[in-house]
Amino acid sequence: MKTLLDEIISKPHIGSIVYEPKDFKPDVDVRWCAGCGGYSILSPVQRIMPELGIPKEKIAFISGIGCSGRFPYYMDVYGFHGIHGRAIAIASGLKIGRPDLSVWVATGDGDNMSIGGNHFIHGCRRNTNINVIMFNNEVYSLTKGQYSPTSHKGQITKSSPLGALDEPFNPAALALGAGATFVARGIDKDRNHLQSLFERAAAHNGFSFIEVYTNCNIFNDGAFDSFTKKDVREDQTVMLEHGKPLVFGKERDKGIIIDGLNPRWYRWWTVNTPWTTCWCMMKKTARSHSYWAI
Repeated sequence: MKTLLDEIISKPHIGSIVYEPKDFKPDVDVRWCAGCGGYSILSPVQRIMPELGIPKEKIAFISGIGCSGRFPYYMDVYGFHGIHGRAIAIASGLKIGRPDLSVWVATGDGDNMSIGGNHFIHGCRRNTNINVIMFNNEVYSLTKGQYSPTSHKGQITKSSPLGALDEPFNPAALALGAGATFVARGIDKDRNHLQSLFERAAAHNGFSFIEVYTNCNIFNDGAFDSFTKKDVREDQTVMLEHGKPLVFGKERDKGIIIDGLNPRWYRWWTVNTPWTTCWCMMKKTARSHSYWAI
């Protein structure tokens, strides 16, 4: 017996599904502050939507409370602005009830790591097929600058004038520990990388979590400058690529290996031999140099 839900799911799309990014931009003003890192998340998301080949009526964005909560208003698809911390619970229910939909969550470090933390870890554990994008600006911005679960220890905010006392959550590590099957991290200053992360998350069958270091230029400006500014980024960040060495630096001359259970930093260079060209590493110690070839 065919149910009403079966009929809704199987109803064919009428019209073309050949879209452009502009087709996902509603006729509303984006009300984030000028310079907010949220713009650097919104634009790549709008750019990947045409590539998914999914009718617009089969895409839904869910949000909780916070600056990220505005996201559904800025996508010309179906959306739901939920209550604080409940976006993943709502999105999970929607995906279970309508498995034909592409379901996305826009959340923040306060919304997702505090009141929504329990929903987050169980969403990871259940491996629900939804995509979660978390704006991490290490502060509560919408409520005007209190410290959040990802604020670093000692951080001065309006609610921690003497410095935050707690150690912060590491959201990516928490997601991995809870069982999420796709975990990624990007920065708002690298839109091309974010776009590739969102594309891979959309293609993944299971719980996808993308943490984005997002600058709040009003209440926590420059929080990530030590590794996101253009002049230092290549020397301070490592691009993880499956099956490839952890090489970084402007000259691609630095690397990381796991020594026992500890990651260690090394200098890399290319060695030419009569047989092959290989990557080698040099670790400086008090007495000598150590070398490895891979």
